[in-house]
Amino acid sequence: MKRIYLLLTLIPLLAACSGGVLGEKDFDRNWVVESESPGWEVEFRGDTCILTAPKGLTLWFRKELEADVAIEYDATVFPERLSDLNCFWMATDPQVPDGNVFARMDERGGVFANCSQMKLYYVGYGGNWNSTTRFRRYDGNPGPAVLGEYTDEDHLLRRDHWYHIELTCTGGRVEYRIDGELLFDYHDPEPYTHGWFGFRTTLSRIGITNFKVSCPH
Repeated sequence: MKRIYLLLTLIPLLAACSGGVLGEKDFDRNWVVESESPGWEVEFRGDTCILTAPKGLTLWFRKELEADVAIEYDATVFPERLSDLNCFWMATDPQVPDGNVFARMDERGGVFANCSQMKLYYVGYGGNWNSTTRFRRYDGNPGPAVLGEYTDEDHLLRRDHWYHIELTCTGGRVEYRIDGELLFDYHDPEPYTHGWFGFRTTLSRIGITNFKVSCPH
């Protein structure tokens, strides 16, 4: 585990539906790393967070979010291994009374297969060695179904490209946009109305900036 702080500023964080800054910009205060390997690194260059994941890793935002909610950020995957610009949102753990995803974090240990124990929405953009982009709804059981998938080059990761990603959960409608394009639009009959957000990747180095959470209405 290694953290390199080049500046004391972190990604700007906005509280859901408040329009205010989420307290201090300290990494440990706002973020939690769940990693399969102890060799992960977090480095800050200006307002950009650079995350190195030698194995499976989730970078969790500590604040629990409630719908209606919008999440947006800019991100890139560095070319050492162009794969897995992924994310979880509205995540809860049904095996914990209050659903807190941090309660059994050590048991999951950053292993992707263990994430199926949670309830959440998931997009794996450029997953499987940059061969698929998929949307799933996890319900706490193994093998969640793929609800949407792209395999064409236009919907996989590109080198040296910063993506603008937008996630929304409003009135049971779950949307994922990247660079303004609506990739996944899912109407959930039993929507997840609260939970945690996490950046997810594996065997990759990603850059993240301009992270914001807000109320869309």
